[in-house]
Amino acid sequence: MIVAVGLDLVEVERIKRAVERQPLKFQQRCFHPDELAELEGRLDVYPGLAARFAAKEAFAKCWRSSLKWTDVWVTKDGVRPLLMTSERLSQALDAERLVIHLSLTHTAKHAAAVVVLEHVESDIAAASDLGQAPEHLTRQTE
Repeated sequence: MIVAVGLDLVEVERIKRAVERQPLKFQQRCFHPDELAELEGRLDVYPGLAARFAAKEAFAKCWRSSLKWTDVWVTKDGVRPLLMTSERLSQALDAERLVIHLSLTHTAKHAAAVVVLEHVESDIAAASDLGQAPEHLTRQTE
């Protein structure tokens, strides 16, 4: 059952200005090292940073308590984006049997993210604990 949906739209230029003003401070405060490593080598990292920032905001709109920017981060499984979570957040999600679904998109000017929190039945959650959940219901953690 769907319990929450979060959507966020970010202007790529806004992220670019933030990085240019305080490159190290902004990136360390807002992005997990895995996110930054994944974007290394791209000609233009700003759309990717903006999409990841949008994912964090979209998740925050679904979650009931405050978060650090690095409590959630985006990785990829092939071309499919995954939202990873800190140990603390992962435990809270597991306790409520919640699974995160993520979709990202961007253009040169804008990036968007949609996060869906789904409550899964106990037998699916138990299978997930054993690493046997269907692929579309899995969520990886740090």
